[in-house]
Amino acid sequence: MAWSAQAKDQMKAVQLYTQDELVTLINANAHLDRVVADRCQLVQDIEAHAEVLKEPTYQFLWGDMLAWGVCVDAVPERGVQFMRDAAQQGLPAALEQLGRYYAAGKLVQQDHRQAIIYLREASALGNLNAQLQLVKLFIEGHGSPYDYEDAYRWLFNAVTDDKNTHAKIADYLTRLEQLMHPKAVRNARQTAL
Repeated sequence: MAWSAQAKDQMKAVQLYTQDELVTLINANAHLDRVVADRCQLVQDIEAHAEVLKEPTYQFLWGDMLAWGVCVDAVPERGVQFMRDAAQQGLPAALEQLGRYYAAGKLVQQDHRQAIIYLREASALGNLNAQLQLVKLFIEGHGSPYDYEDAYRWLFNAVTDDKNTHAKIADYLTRLEQLMHPKAVRNARQTAL
């Protein structure tokens, strides 16, 4: 029996994602697309890595899959809990996403205070999306002025090759400066990370 090239491609086993590959996919927000592109072949492996091995990248992936019903039935409560588990282990992407969800009231009740807690932790770990979201919340009047200097420092020292992101950073820094004491701005600019 002769197999077509398409049939052979469909029969190839999909390899489980490495930690580095999964972090890259998560940071690019392409992790769910990848699971779907792999025809949902790894669902049991992903679940085992999340629930048994408790690997934070897989907890985050499994949580996102459950939250949005990707390759499994949607169970948002369990999904968010897995994201929280990944965040408690210090996964910056999980901290950032939960912060974003609390800021917008997506899957959870809107809670700017909780959003700032998650976003501040992710920002301290170098997550640029969290830094941008955190400063946006500060500019909108949420949070404490005591946190402005750290947020300014993180964003001031951020590195990006994307021109739009670079322009957004410059705009946010200018707007945050207007809320800060000049000495705090000087301190934030002088303190290199």
